[in-house]
Amino acid sequence: MPLPKAELHLHIEGTLEPELAFELAARNGVALRYPDTEALRQAYRFADLQSFLNLYYELMAVLRTERDFEDLANAYLARAAAQGVRHAEIFFDPQAHIARGVSMGTVVEGLWRALEKSRQNHGVSTRLILCFLRDESADSALTTLEAARPHLDRITGIGLDSAEAGHPPAKFREVYRAAADLGLHRVAHAGEEGPPAYITEALDVLGVERIDHGLRCAEDPALVERLVRDRVPLTLCPLSNVRLRAVDSLADHPLPALLDAGLMCTVNSDDPAYFGGYAGDNFDAVRDTLGLGEDRLRELARNSFLASFLEDDEELRAAYLAEVEAYVFP
Repeated sequence: MPLPKAELHLHIEGTLEPELAFELAARNGVALRYPDTEALRQAYRFADLQSFLNLYYELMAVLRTERDFEDLANAYLARAAAQGVRHAEIFFDPQAHIARGVSMGTVVEGLWRALEKSRQNHGVSTRLILCFLRDESADSALTTLEAARPHLDRITGIGLDSAEAGHPPAKFREVYRAAADLGLHRVAHAGEEGPPAYITEALDVLGVERIDHGLRCAEDPALVERLVRDRVPLTLCPLSNVRLRAVDSLADHPLPALLDAGLMCTVNSDDPAYFGGYAGDNFDAVRDTLGLGEDRLRELARNSFLASFLEDDEELRAAYLAEVEAYVFP
């Protein structure tokens, strides 16, 4: 039995395994430019974030119907549950689908068909977070939020993802203010490709409650001190950082130093189909490569539930935390 954990940094489109991509392509009459699943899997090797994003958006073409999104979410939830995930806060990228002629309702309702039955079918509670593409315009983000209004009973929060360099958080000041007025939680990718200043900007201008990635905070001691003081969670994704060359190797990952500094770190999978591992695989990797012991692993699991948007069900959060404390490592 794996260590119980929450996953807080997971792009549902990034869970599209080659086998499911070909299955959905056949169902929807979409031609892929790869002869078979093995050739596609070989393409899941990237020089940087942009090379990943190019394939990520290309393969979204197979996602057309509510059933497709339901199947995608169920496949992720089954894999995550097998690796100890008890709660998942799932990102989705509606702009990338709307641009292909797939409506907001198709995406949200399709995902919701899996999420509303997730505790029953997989033993995993869920939340849904709408992400804006930061390389799109601020106006596009506002239009997207407006399109989501009929579905806000399904959506817990907003996030900011895609290409970070050259797209500072402040660009999205207005849409984050509007989301706050709607009572939505706010998170944002910052400090992966972008500088530590983007983390500060996400906190000060966007009012985010968690920083997705954030590993470059280590370059700014004053920022680290602030993050520790304010208990701002970081949703780190170690295997992703290696695949996208944010760090040279897993042995070079700053996670141990960030934990030693007192930061509230969590470990997540980001886009696991593309980056070589789901949540449990990331935990195993940092244990084996970075030498994290049982106390540190339990701390990471505890942090994941403490940082979760479960304030509407504190009884459930307490139950999950009790599972973490009671866990006996094999």
